Amino acid sequence: MKGIVEERAVELGNYILENKTTVRKAAKKFGISKSTVHKDVADRLKSVNPQLYCQVRKILEINKAQRHIRGGMATRRKYRGKQETSSEDIV
Repeated sequence: MKGIVEERAVELGNYILENKTTVRKAAKKFGISKSTVHKDVADRLKSVNPQLYCQVRKILEINKAQRHIRGGMATRRKYRGKQETSSEDIV
């Protein structure tokens, strides 16, 4: 079982690196939880493949720095959709 977890950590690291994706998207792609992805790439990958770990960490730091912007954009899209439907109901 131990080898499978380490292989998954490397696969997740490669996927995040190649696609420059977020933890959420990687979790959805592999069908596992966000916390499992984070544990794999933050802890397990460090001992299995330190070079890959450093590259993945840089991407995750960029994602962390941008998450407040992405969240604001998502909220904006959410309420823009509601505003358009509200104005249609009035007319």
